[in-house]
Amino acid sequence: MVQPQASHHAAAWEVVRRHLAITPVVTAPQLGQNVSLKIETFQPTGSFKVRGGLAAVAATLNADPGREVVGASAGNHGLGLAYGGAKLKARVTVIVPRLASAAKVSALQQFDVRLVLHGEGYSEAEAHALDLVEREGGRYVSPYNDPDVIAGQGTMARELLEQVPNLGTVIVPVGGGGLVSGISLGLRGSGVRVIGVESEASPSMSAAVAAGTIVPITVEPTLADGLAGNLETGAITVGIALDNNVEILTVSEADIRSAMAFSAHKMGLVLEGAGAVGVAAVRAGLISSRDDGSETVVILSGRNIAPTLLDEVLHS
Repeated sequence: MVQPQASHHAAAWEVVRRHLAITPVVTAPQLGQNVSLKIETFQPTGSFKVRGGLAAVAATLNADPGREVVGASAGNHGLGLAYGGAKLKARVTVIVPRLASAAKVSALQQFDVRLVLHGEGYSEAEAHALDLVEREGGRYVSPYNDPDVIAGQGTMARELLEQVPNLGTVIVPVGGGGLVSGISLGLRGSGVRVIGVESEASPSMSAAVAAGTIVPITVEPTLADGLAGNLETGAITVGIALDNNVEILTVSEADIRSAMAFSAHKMGLVLEGAGAVGVAAVRAGLISSRDDGSETVVILSGRNIAPTLLDEVLHS
């Protein structure tokens, strides 16, 4: 798998700008001085992953018009592909684990996609998707290990540079690393610090960065289900994170839960667990401010949470 090239970034920017509005950056005095939020929850699918989904679907059609796009997803990546398919009139199949978020499955059912529920977890869904591609000839699009997806997520960096002239730090949720890779590539050479945050229940990227290579981890249950899982073999995101000196932090389940409740009660923002890890890191005091007065931007990556879980978090 090759890292994204200039052509990937240019194509991704063109399709994202054509189909998605620029999401807002708002100040967050509740989190401290010089802290702002990039609100990706305002995306039409409720998550940043629509950027990469659009970019990958467009690239597939440009290379081979009519070819089907196939993805495995806990929800948000599938929604991104589905949205891309609807906008660009592409055939899309999404394989979702049977235990995926009911909110995300319900959202996927609103699109004209082939939706298949298979397996108990993401690994089984992914294996089924790869088998489907082998038998039917579509293009498998990884949620993170794909140059078009990474370039699509990286369009956020270009927006941030235009929106925040004194940008100093970007705090990014990390699972497979597609978003932190895209942002770190997009900010390369700018002097902006990129910090990734993952759940301590699934520390796949921090373990890989520490070891300099992908290592297997034990994945525990987590509210940040969108960040959970082992990295696939050969994932290019680890090398990108290492090359761009991305620091990876972990936050506890208690901190994630508290951040979700805080975001709703104090900032009026509904966040899924994966979307709240940056807020959790700031509130836990894990990220020091820079001395130059520059702005720290926390990426709020997604809002797709089941109502019953949201109610539990808000009243716990």
